[in-house]
Amino acid sequence: MRCRPTLAATLSALWLAAPAAAQTAYVSNERGNTVSVIDLASGAVVDTFAVGQRPRGILLSKDGKHLYICASIDNAVEVRDAQTGALVAVMPAGNDPEQFFLSPDGRFLFVSNEDDAAATAIDLEARKVAWQVEVGEEPEGIAVSPDGKWLLVASEEDNSVSWIDLATRQTIVEMETDPRPRHIEFTPDGRQVWIAAEIGQTVHVVDVASREITRTIAFAPPGAMGYKVLPCGIRFTPDGKTAVIALGRADAIALVDVESGQVTGYVTTGGRPWHLAITDDGSRAVVANGTSDDVAVVDLATGKVTARIPAGAGPWGVVLAE
Repeated sequence: MRCRPTLAATLSALWLAAPAAAQTAYVSNERGNTVSVIDLASGAVVDTFAVGQRPRGILLSKDGKHLYICASIDNAVEVRDAQTGALVAVMPAGNDPEQFFLSPDGRFLFVSNEDDAAATAIDLEARKVAWQVEVGEEPEGIAVSPDGKWLLVASEEDNSVSWIDLATRQTIVEMETDPRPRHIEFTPDGRQVWIAAEIGQTVHVVDVASREITRTIAFAPPGAMGYKVLPCGIRFTPDGKTAVIALGRADAIALVDVESGQVTGYVTTGGRPWHLAITDDGSRAVVANGTSDDVAVVDLATGKVTARIPAGAGPWGVVLAE
C-alpha cells in the first residue's frame, strides 16, 4: 500500500536555504512500517511506501538502484527499487536483524542478529546467506573497515566489540567497552573507529592499528538531564574533520572535532535523534527523530536546524541519494 502526503505536510516553515545539490533522503519508520522519501531541495515528503515489520537499518546499493531495509520482526532484509519503492527481493538475514553494513566492494551485506548473538554475511548477487559468525550477546552496531580487513560487531549485553578478521572469519579480539555499545563508525581514512556506548553515555575513540582505546568522550548538552544522554548514531563529514553524534533522549546531536576529540557544539534537533546521514558536500546533517516523528536538517557550519520535515511513525535510520 502506498500513500502520498498532502501539500501542507511537505514544507517546513523553518527552511532557510536551498541545498548546494539536490538529494533524496530515505527514512525508515520503525513504528509505522514505512519508508518516507524526502526531497531535500524543497523539504517535501514526495512519497511514503509500506515495508516489512519494524524497519530499522536502511542502506543504498553501490549503484544507487536499490534500497536495503532491515525488517527486524520479519527476520529479513528487503531489496526495494529506490525510484519506486517496489519490492524486488526478500533475503533471509538471520534472527532479528537490526543494523547492517555494506562491504567496500558491494558484494556482501553484513547484518547483526540481535537475538542470535551472531553476525550474518549475505551474498548480494546470490541473495542468500553466505556465512555466519558467533559474536557477543545482543549484537547491534556493525561496521567494516574501509580497507575491508575488519568486521566489528558491538555486543550490548556483553559490553564488548568483536574484531573479526574477514580473511579468516575468526574473532581476533573481544574489546571491552563502556555499557551497551550501540553503534560503530570508522573515520573516512580508516585510522580510527568510534564506538557509541549508550548506557555508558560515552563514545570511545579507538586506534585501529593498535586496537586500543585512545580517548573516551563524554557529553553534557545544555538543559538535558544527564540520564537522557544516550549516544547512538555517529557520522563523519567527508573530510573526516567533524563527527556528528546523535544523543538519543537528550533530544540533541553533538558536533565533535575529530583531531582533538573536543565537543564544539550541541544542536537540539527533536525527540530522540537515533541515526543520521551527512550530505556529500559535508554541509548538512539529516537526523531521524524517533519520538517527534520527523527529520531535522542541520546546517553544520552554523549549528542551526534549518528544517523540521514530517516523516512516519518512529523514524530510525536515514540514507541519502543524489
